[in-house]
Amino acid sequence: MSNGISRDELWAMTHAERAALAEDLADVNDVQWARQSLCGRWTVEEVLAHLTAGASTGRSRWLISVIRARFDFDEHNARLVAAHRGATPAETLDRFRAIVTSTTGPSGHTAAWLGEVVVHAQDIRRPLGLPREPSIESVTEVARFYASRDFTVPSHSSIEGLRLEATDGPFATGTGPLVSGKTIALTMAMAGRATCCDDLTGPGVPTLRSRV
Repeated sequence: MSNGISRDELWAMTHAERAALAEDLADVNDVQWARQSLCGRWTVEEVLAHLTAGASTGRSRWLISVIRARFDFDEHNARLVAAHRGATPAETLDRFRAIVTSTTGPSGHTAAWLGEVVVHAQDIRRPLGLPREPSIESVTEVARFYASRDFTVPSHSSIEGLRLEATDGPFATGTGPLVSGKTIALTMAMAGRATCCDDLTGPGVPTLRSRV
C-alpha cells in the first residue's frame, strides 16, 4: 500500500465514498438518471450499474466475462452493466446500495477500486450539479496510484515529463512543466477526463490535455 495506508483503510475509504454517492442519488429523478455522464456514452444510471458490477465480480468471473467478449472490453463492460442494471433506476440504486461494503474486485489492487468510485462518482455528480467531492485522503491515494502506473487507464503515461502539484493536499509528482489544481481535478485528468483540464493551471496543461 502507498505511504503506509493499509488495504483495510483503502476499503474503508471505498465504502465511505460509495455510501456518499448512494446518499447523493437518493432524490435523483428519471430525467437526471438518463443524463449523459462524463464517462463516454454511458448515462448516469449506466455508470452506477458499472460500479455495482465491479464490486460484484471477482477475478474468475471477470476473466470468464472477458473471454466470452473475445477480449473486447467495451462489450465486456456493456454486458456487465446490463446484468447489474435494474428494471428501474430505483432498482439500480438499490443494487448499488447492496454492494456499498463489498470487498470484491477483479484484482487485488484496492487503490484501483477506490479510484473506480472516486472517478465514476464525479462522472455522475458533475452533469447533475451535485457538489460533493471525495475526501482529500481518498483522492490523494487514488492520485498517487494513477501517477505510479498505467492500470485501466494510461494515467502514468499521460503525465510523463510533467510536474503535478495539488493546491489542496499533499499530492505532488514528477518533474517538468507544472500542472496544478485541486487533487480531484488532477485525478480526473489522469483518468482521461479532458474536460477536467479546464480546472487546472500551469504551462503543462496543454500537454496534458493533448494526451487525455
